[in-house]
Amino acid sequence: MSKRLIESAGLTDIYDKVMAGERLNSEDGLSLYLNPNLNAVGALANIVRERMNGSKTFYVRNQHINYTNVCNKGCKFCAFYAQKGGPDPYTMSILDVQNKLRAHLDIPIKEVHMVAGINPKLPYQYYLDLLRAVKQIRPGVHIKAFTCVEIAEIQRQANKPLPEVFAELRAAGLDSLPGGGIEILSDRVHMELFDRKLDGDQWIEISKAAAEAGMTQYATMLYGHIETIPERVEHLVKMRALQDETGHFVTFTPLSFHPEGTQLSHLPHPTGDGDLRNIAISRLMLDNFQHIKTFWIMNTPQVSQLAQWYGADDLDGTIHEYEITYQDNAQGDKQQVLTRPQLVNLIIEAGRTPVERDSFYNEVALADELDDPVRHDALVRPAIPLAMAN
Repeated sequence: MSKRLIESAGLTDIYDKVMAGERLNSEDGLSLYLNPNLNAVGALANIVRERMNGSKTFYVRNQHINYTNVCNKGCKFCAFYAQKGGPDPYTMSILDVQNKLRAHLDIPIKEVHMVAGINPKLPYQYYLDLLRAVKQIRPGVHIKAFTCVEIAEIQRQANKPLPEVFAELRAAGLDSLPGGGIEILSDRVHMELFDRKLDGDQWIEISKAAAEAGMTQYATMLYGHIETIPERVEHLVKMRALQDETGHFVTFTPLSFHPEGTQLSHLPHPTGDGDLRNIAISRLMLDNFQHIKTFWIMNTPQVSQLAQWYGADDLDGTIHEYEITYQDNAQGDKQQVLTRPQLVNLIIEAGRTPVERDSFYNEVALADELDDPVRHDALVRPAIPLAMAN
């Protein structure tokens, strides 16, 4: 059935490459973006997805902490940072961060994800104390923190060589770096949307330094703003080449741009077609990335269910208090949460096998909870309806 669908879409040449395990080139990437038959593109991606990860869909119980929204970069695509007519400025104290962590001690969280704005008033010691504070409250948790843009600011504050900074951050508790910070590897887009941040070459150099320091890192692509289709393909090819060189990336996440509240609010909102297509093409182009993630906060839980058949093998996680992209809910706060039972049900309803993981994709043993996946989370936290998620 899939082969007939692919043949009818005129994608036989790419199908032959996929079946032979051959690497797709830039022209193939362009063809996949321009092909009107989304289901055929998805069918190709599903072949690779099942070859690499079978029917498993991974998730993690995690917590997000965005420690400051003060930022001096002024990116046109961002609605998070404090600005006139926008969010009020805040910077969390170390105690604030610890209280955020204590609020969810009833959940066996495996990962704390920390990213934020670039606040030039924060000293180097703040970042070290931040990491130590997390480990103090949750000694065994994995800390995924600081994009390459944040690392550049941390190094500026430290006034030390980057290898020394990485060594000190790791000693304080840093376990891996998130993606983000470059959005898309295009000099044109960089100059138009975020010229105060690192350019592509600088981002790549810090990423390489992280690999040399023994750090693992996650990778992303922000799509749906002013980038062109060739620029998306270029981003994927450059990320693939960097992974060839370093091998330190764990997962790739295509992130859909949400224009509300940004300087690009006139642009259209993301679509399910766009989300599924970018996930599928990422899976097909990035043959050296083991995992492709659908970020349900941006893609919605419903599209993320479909994405499991369009190349995605990871739904991210429970996600507590993510503030960078959100939709106000009935309680008037920013919290968007899916409990473990909700994540498990999303995966099962899509016909996939749910697997709880840690940050390195080691499978988490759940003991007797495997027999009753609802028991823990349903008792400690009321489920939030999926309609309240973004």
